[in-house]
Amino acid sequence: MKNYALVTGASSGIGREIALQLARLGYSLLLVSRNDAELAELAAFIEKEHQVKALWLAADLSTTIAPQQVADWCEYGSFKIEILINNAGYGLWGNFEDLSLEGQLNMINLNIDAQVALTHLLLPILKKEPQAYILNVASTAAYQAIPTLAVYAATKSFILSFSRALNFELKDTVVSVSCLSPGPTDTHFTRRAGLDALKELADKFNMLPAIVAKAAIHGMFNKKIEIIPGFLNAAGARLVLFLPKRLIEKIIGSVYKAPKR
Repeated sequence: MKNYALVTGASSGIGREIALQLARLGYSLLLVSRNDAELAELAAFIEKEHQVKALWLAADLSTTIAPQQVADWCEYGSFKIEILINNAGYGLWGNFEDLSLEGQLNMINLNIDAQVALTHLLLPILKKEPQAYILNVASTAAYQAIPTLAVYAATKSFILSFSRALNFELKDTVVSVSCLSPGPTDTHFTRRAGLDALKELADKFNMLPAIVAKAAIHGMFNKKIEIIPGFLNAAGARLVLFLPKRLIEKIIGSVYKAPKR
């Protein structure tokens, strides 16, 4: 039995698939998300199917105290953590002024603050291992500004920049840092973001969470700094480097145009 992998946002979507695939590789799991019932069900399934330990903690990582609660849980359990998957996050679709300030600040707390806090709090534990990994989850939205997803895209740009810088700072240590930037994926993201109006378009390009998770784990273990699953997603992220930003914003803005309120 291998050491623990801690996965946030583990109850559904990409986080759930990453947890399942790591369990198949023999890693014990520390599962964190808001959904108590789904975590309990997933932990029981993992222990039964893969004969590894699966412990869980229900916590809302958008609150300021939650990252410390997770760190205290790990310290109290004396868990040997080899992998940290910072996956929890969500988006909100709409013009900035039309979306609630509370909702957007909450999104910043979860997408940025929680990842930074957990990384800082758990680095000392990760450094005790012969080799350890951090995988921060961003998005292809990190590579350009996106009108009507303004704050969400900005949070993901932060995570990408933060991950690259941290990778460099830790290059001579036992901790490898990678950043996963998936494109459209068949998860609850579209519904929670309020993107139901674009669901038909998203469905044409969606990748399955299992495929994204497989690419994420492969890239992480190969110490790849940036992981972009899917040829079109990777090509798109590179293409924006060569086009005028205003043109990109015009094109993307027409696709993600929010309905008038």
